Amino acid sequence: MPQVPKPKRKLSLHERFIWCGIALLIYLSMGQVPLYGAPTNPLDPFAAFRVIFASQRGTLLELGIGPIVTAGLLMQLLKGSGILKLDFKNPTDRAFFTSVTKFVTIVVIVVEGSVYGSSVYGGVTHEAVIIVIGQLIGASIVIMLLDELVQKGWGLGSGISLFILAGVAQGILWNVFNPFPSGADEFSFGVIPMLFQAAEKGADFNTIFFRPSNAPLPLPSIFGLIITIGIILLLVYSQSIRIEIPIVSSRYRGFSAVYPIKLMYVSNIPVILASALTANAVLLGQMFWSAYNPLNDNEIFNWIAQFNPENPTTPIGGIISYLIPPRGISVLFDNPLRAGVYIIIITTIVVIFGRLWIELGGLSAKSAASSLLDADVQVPGFRRSESSIESLLQRYIPSVTFLGSLFLGLLASVSDVLGVLGTGVGLLLMIDIMINYHNLLLREQVETYMPKLGALLGRK
Repeated sequence: MPQVPKPKRKLSLHERFIWCGIALLIYLSMGQVPLYGAPTNPLDPFAAFRVIFASQRGTLLELGIGPIVTAGLLMQLLKGSGILKLDFKNPTDRAFFTSVTKFVTIVVIVVEGSVYGSSVYGGVTHEAVIIVIGQLIGASIVIMLLDELVQKGWGLGSGISLFILAGVAQGILWNVFNPFPSGADEFSFGVIPMLFQAAEKGADFNTIFFRPSNAPLPLPSIFGLIITIGIILLLVYSQSIRIEIPIVSSRYRGFSAVYPIKLMYVSNIPVILASALTANAVLLGQMFWSAYNPLNDNEIFNWIAQFNPENPTTPIGGIISYLIPPRGISVLFDNPLRAGVYIIIITTIVVIFGRLWIELGGLSAKSAASSLLDADVQVPGFRRSESSIESLLQRYIPSVTFLGSLFLGLLASVSDVLGVLGTGVGLLLMIDIMINYHNLLLREQVETYMPKLGALLGRK
């Protein structure tokens, strides 16, 4: 299987920044290369989820990181559920897991590229469909190798995280500063150019603040920008909400620290899983609708999905319509029932996935207690046994998991309904990735300027 070799020496922080920039440049350039032989197709199953997959419609990034994320989550579920019984302290088992993950990733890329290419672009000749499928598969393999390049020590962190961060940030900047005409009103697309143009023409407050239009998707507005800033501040603040359990070392006398259980204990994984589930459901719904009910004249199928024949990305009825966020204040007021049901469905799915993930992802109280004992630490006042520490953690982890999943589900769904820039899920991912990169850079600086401390922390 194709692979990227590890660097023969540890690269400096400056060199790793350069390699991250090269990987990011290649990725963004792929988003500007159109698929050769692909027709202009109004059917876009991933329209509401492209931020999550860091993809661009009609380009080499049509699938984005979707296949890689799907394969990675599948392998994590297999590992966490115990189906793959591997000892990750053993280098052979780690290498085996890495090889299997890459094999599964390639299989998912081939299957998803073939199904997507034949269903979405199946209206052209057989030869053209094969060419499109080949481009989708080839581009996804290049993305897989770019991610491996960053992860194997050439860059910083994860390539997938880097691509998502760049995609969300690019989308927000485009919504704020884009000077080109929107095509749906008399102003530019970006919020800042629109604000100056509207003030110059003496537009009313409603036009300036909420920016109503007849566009299928809401245009970026001052209201959306304010909500976006508020959500970002709320997410940054929520990272500091935690329960701290004191711990001491059983090997080194005098060493004490705290074991934090954050409100975001399960991270954004439940939101990603919920988004992937709804994205696949919408994809299947649009495929069956285009094949069996394109005129919305099948009474039975109408209960499942109805789309606007003139704009197939716009749902107008059926169960599938409640899985696509109704973005914007005007859409919210026009159909508050759909917005409310969407918020309830997404939040419920996120809470369910959050509960499942702590068990399958190795984050349960039992797993956390075992990890603490393996690290030669104990909780003062409790016996150094797995059952004793597990009973203590069991008081907090289930409650924090439920509250954190509920908070994330509500924040992501309500943000989407209010029409934040970059989507609610995109903001969650962006802030989480930025905080992780901040912590990663701090550790890198410790290793660079205080190597003895880095060696003590076991990160050298």
